[in-house]
Amino acid sequence: MTPGARNLITDVAGLQVGNAQDAGLKSGVTVLTADAPFVAGVAIMGGAPGTRETDLLAPDKTVEQVDALVLSGGSAFGLAAADGVMTGLRAMGRGFAVGPHRVPIVPAAILFDLMAGGDHGWQDTPYPTLGRTALDTASADFNLGSIGAGTGCTTSTFKGGLGSASAILDNGHTVGALVAVNALGSATVGDGRHFWAAPFEQGDEFGGLGPARDFPQQHRTKLDAPRNTTIAIVATDAALTQAQCTRLATAAHDGMARALVPAHTPMDGDLVFAASTGDRALTAPAGDMLALGHAAATCLARAIARGVHAATPAPGDVCPCWAERA
Repeated sequence: MTPGARNLITDVAGLQVGNAQDAGLKSGVTVLTADAPFVAGVAIMGGAPGTRETDLLAPDKTVEQVDALVLSGGSAFGLAAADGVMTGLRAMGRGFAVGPHRVPIVPAAILFDLMAGGDHGWQDTPYPTLGRTALDTASADFNLGSIGAGTGCTTSTFKGGLGSASAILDNGHTVGALVAVNALGSATVGDGRHFWAAPFEQGDEFGGLGPARDFPQQHRTKLDAPRNTTIAIVATDAALTQAQCTRLATAAHDGMARALVPAHTPMDGDLVFAASTGDRALTAPAGDMLALGHAAATCLARAIARGVHAATPAPGDVCPCWAERA
């Protein structure tokens, strides 16, 4: 596997990502959309998730495609970001057709960044506006780090952030990952700068330090100041059913466990959406699904490290950035 041209989830043709953030709020929204509705699934392994419209992603549900996926800060307040995204999609004429009406299908997940140092004294929630802005700015190119849903992200050692990575498989399929890293645990080993995901790094995409030599027996967490949850999307151009997307999302959680220690805790709402644009048919379903699942997990591990690696400092931060630690 080699990274795609951008090393972003948008190396899956047709996908676009938009970000919007508020520096004073220290929070933001990330939206993934596509040129056309796409099949999606979800797997939730954290103990404290915050979600919207995830039930309809089950393989037995009637609506089989979605118009966008939303990752947002703001805890439960952030679920309102999907309202802004729906408004924008409706204006575009997008959505599930019900008689003369169009109802955009926009599953969403949130992370808890209310203790990241921002000002939350709003009268009206800002998240619908952030959601609409993120949708309106969606494109194939976007930045990583302290942007969008990654704006107020933290880990137990360094600032978190928005990360992404991609891979081109030997069978020709493309896989990508997009993640907002806000873990109870850490993406780095002990108090140092080496990433848990180092064995999967491509080139020096997150510093090129290689694996750590010493591993602590006890692992730091931010349990005393909860501001948790890592939420992600993995995507592929392979033509998958909702059931296969669910399996892809489940497999991708392995990448979260490889890149964050600890992961999937009772205080994290760790969640992975999976998306399929359906551009390339599976030629060997069993083998292709195995390869896609492994690639999704690897891309997600790399994306997590890239999100932490790219974070930048801002006034009022509650923890340092990886780049500030020499």
